[in-house]
Amino acid sequence: YYIQIMMLTNTEKNWATVTHIGAFGQYLFPFGNFVIPIIIWSSKKNESEFIDNNGKQCINFQLSVFLYSLILGAIFVPAFFITFLSHVTFNELIHDKHFIVQDLNFSDNIGLITTGAIAIFFLVCLKIAEFFLIIQAAVKTANGENYSYPLTIKFMK
Repeated sequence: YYIQIMMLTNTEKNWATVTHIGAFGQYLFPFGNFVIPIIIWSSKKNESEFIDNNGKQCINFQLSVFLYSLILGAIFVPAFFITFLSHVTFNELIHDKHFIVQDLNFSDNIGLITTGAIAIFFLVCLKIAEFFLIIQAAVKTANGENYSYPLTIKFMK
């Protein structure tokens, strides 16, 4: 077996680590999890194969999480609207400016409610896993290891 030993500088490790940590930008502004890693990766990718590889991993992971979130949202949102808004009387809302929900019976919509609840549960689990996987990637990268996120679609190779 051929084992490649790369001599990485601290600068390379730091930039690769900051690329992963940049995904926490989602907590600062919308799409910060894409913008910050893309800026760092695109400005530093030609300087090091290590930075290039980790930048692609980070961006691929964020795109994958975004896609998974869209799919889960596409399951939850219709389930929510069909369950709750099918029982709203809009005539009274328009004329009397009262929001009235009538005859809301959960047993009639238990399948939709369960599907929506499962989608929300998986979305919460996905976001928690994303948080810890970013930390794990940053730690591994800071130690000079290439990190591959699990369940990541390779949009960029």
